[in-house]
Amino acid sequence: QVQVVESGGDLVQAGGSLRLSCTASGLAFASLAMGWFRRAPGQERAGVSSISPSGGSTRYADSVEGRFTISRDNAENRLYLQMTSLKPEDTAIYYCAAARASRASYIYWDASSFAYWGQGTQVTVSS
Repeated sequence: QVQVVESGGDLVQAGGSLRLSCTASGLAFASLAMGWFRRAPGQERAGVSSISPSGGSTRYADSVEGRFTISRDNAENRLYLQMTSLKPEDTAIYYCAAARASRASYIYWDASSFAYWGQGTQVTVSS
């Protein structure tokens, strides 16, 4: 059974930074393509960032490009999302998601490509 667990959500002031963390167990972590999604109040779930199993390929939503950095430590089975220059519009529940990938370079973006999801962690940015 695959279990995905996020952590690190908090209340932070605008302009501040926060790092989210995610672990995925039950499958070889290094074989998983990973992604971060978020659901803001009253909005649909949206992709934030994704990364290939090897970590060599990454993708970001336009709204976070240059402010957020996705990374992974396959030795520690951990995924990270470093968020800087946070804005009130970044307020959302952030979800970590995992997908089996047949190649280390594969990267996914659509939520439908990810089979395994965490419960989410709340990030609140105050103005």
